[in-house]
Amino acid sequence: MEPTGTIVFASVGVTNFGFDVFSVSVPAPASADAEAGVSAEELDERRHTDGVSVNFNAQFADDAGDAVAFVSERTGAASLFLSRPGSESERPEPLPAAEGSLFHDRPTVRGGRVYFVSAHEKPDRPFRSWAAVYAARVGADGKEGKPERLTPRGVVDMSPAVSASGDLVAVASYGDRPWAFDFRVLETEVAVFRVADPSRRAVVAPRGGWPAWHGDGALFFHCVADDGWWSVFRVCVSPDTLQPTGPERRVTPLGLHCFTPAAPAALGGGRWIAVATRRKGWAQRHVELFDVETERFSPLTELLNPGLHHYNPFFSSSGARVGYHRFRGAGAPGDSQVPHLQPVRSPVPSLRMLRVNGTFPSFSPDAAYLAVNGDFFTTPGVMVLRSDGSRRWTVSKEPNLFYTTWSPTEPGVVFTSMGPIFETPKATVRIARVEFDPADLTEDDRGEVIGVTVRPLTRPEAGNDAFPAVSPCGRWLVFRSGRTGHKNLYVVDTARGEDGGVRRLTEGEWIDTMPSWSPDGSLIAFSSNRHDPSNPAVFSIYLVRPDGSGLRRVYVAGPEGSAEADKDRINHVCFSPDSQWLLFTANLGSVVAEPISGPNQFQPYGDLYVCRLDGSGLRRLTCNAYENALGQFGQRGARAGVAGVGPARRGERLGPVRRAAVAYLRRLMMTVRLRSPDWDNN
Repeated sequence: MEPTGTIVFASVGVTNFGFDVFSVSVPAPASADAEAGVSAEELDERRHTDGVSVNFNAQFADDAGDAVAFVSERTGAASLFLSRPGSESERPEPLPAAEGSLFHDRPTVRGGRVYFVSAHEKPDRPFRSWAAVYAARVGADGKEGKPERLTPRGVVDMSPAVSASGDLVAVASYGDRPWAFDFRVLETEVAVFRVADPSRRAVVAPRGGWPAWHGDGALFFHCVADDGWWSVFRVCVSPDTLQPTGPERRVTPLGLHCFTPAAPAALGGGRWIAVATRRKGWAQRHVELFDVETERFSPLTELLNPGLHHYNPFFSSSGARVGYHRFRGAGAPGDSQVPHLQPVRSPVPSLRMLRVNGTFPSFSPDAAYLAVNGDFFTTPGVMVLRSDGSRRWTVSKEPNLFYTTWSPTEPGVVFTSMGPIFETPKATVRIARVEFDPADLTEDDRGEVIGVTVRPLTRPEAGNDAFPAVSPCGRWLVFRSGRTGHKNLYVVDTARGEDGGVRRLTEGEWIDTMPSWSPDGSLIAFSSNRHDPSNPAVFSIYLVRPDGSGLRRVYVAGPEGSAEADKDRINHVCFSPDSQWLLFTANLGSVVAEPISGPNQFQPYGDLYVCRLDGSGLRRLTCNAYENALGQFGQRGARAGVAGVGPARRGERLGPVRRAAVAYLRRLMMTVRLRSPDWDNN
């Protein structure tokens, strides 16, 4: 029996992306060398995608530098599309892809085929990336071929690049090695194989990623050099033997970060390569040209949009244009507002999945509303969201409020944590009770609930009290506290708090955190590193009865005593409405894209999964390059979600309801400035 219900979750940073694909003309070397520089008019920036959803990681699909193949999330998952010249107001064409895959990446159209990454084939063991490279026929007659796997079974490949002839493919490969749990800088190698014989591979660089062909005999790639700078390297490759014909050579200088290189595929494409750079003192990532002969940089995107990040450049085959994706910007045509709820494609038909524009969602007793926190920067406090996504009210603007859990018996009571997040056990963080009148959730334009009280339930000297969860009867609150110097679980009265006494539920020199009470009242689930207390990064799921008895671990990655059992990092666990399934965030699927290629791809946990209470029936629910977390199950019969929203099947005509739903989906991205990722700073 499959799990059923509605799952609402958050994705770190995704609501701030709002990408479209653009390109500029490549100036003549003489113009770039001139002191006067290049004007914005000469660069002739063009937009190639239509402002719907998130559009990124493109490649030109024709010699003219107009049509682009790109990734878009307009269907509720990362899918492949082709945008042709003059079709900005029309729908892009879907490209052949892997049916049912939740993740596609880096499409390249060459020689009547499209090459891409997909993550639809499950590996034979946990902690292995699902990413592999495939190719499919793109027929001029409209017929499409079935995707063919080019990556050998058991091997992990990302970031494919196709040579000018279309005969060779280079990849950033993890090989068949076990994942080393690296997620900021992947320890990939650059491997090369022939399309006609993908099983025969050669490693041309032992460390490196994001390869880019120049003709069929030279590859550029990025790597963190021994001095700590992301730099671009070059290696020459024999098309006959697939072996390097000389040592790899560092191309870009130290003193700035250079990554995701691009080169004209044709040898006559000029002496430029394009790189994304991060310079000291810069808040943004920009695309620059680098002259491999004079070893000089020429700015491009800084001249046009100095205040925006620009990512992952790519050349037309002639070298006349260079493309990239960036935030489309305030006032640009296209989506200009993130919906409060965004439908996401679910691999389990009985589950509806919605991404919330906020953090720490929780359902009201009747599932008519959701309580959410903001992003801690622009929208702190607690908000209430109508569960169809149509309306949001601010309940409290109190700063430093994080986490929400709605009382199952009191429609106007939400519990939260008050204080700084991610702090030591002795930091002052208090459990608080937020009370308001649901009748104040009206249709007026005020958008704020008046007469709200925020009442602490735990004492300030008690230390770090956070992550409350309410019993089904509404009387008891379980929470994590650091009052003894170690973070364990405690229970208090939901109305009187510590004034009514505190009962300790767990005890030990480890971390027990983020509890969840089962809807039938019989169990409390939580995350803990008690199986390895010396490692604060390794968590697993534990279950305990409310009286403290029956403590047991839920083995998800592997059975007790196996090599995989103690490698999982699982958190944010909660129960399904029938108390038979657990929803959680885990690192079981490794990563599917090079983290440096996108903003804020910090994945200490990774994706959403469900399993039964004994660890069986494991199902992966999300698969993308974000960190998906903080999932919550809606009650049975929950009304959350936008009626009729969902991707149309290929060839299906949209009715009025579905057209309205698609229009709603197009209001995806707010015009806010991207924050720079932590690892992008030096």
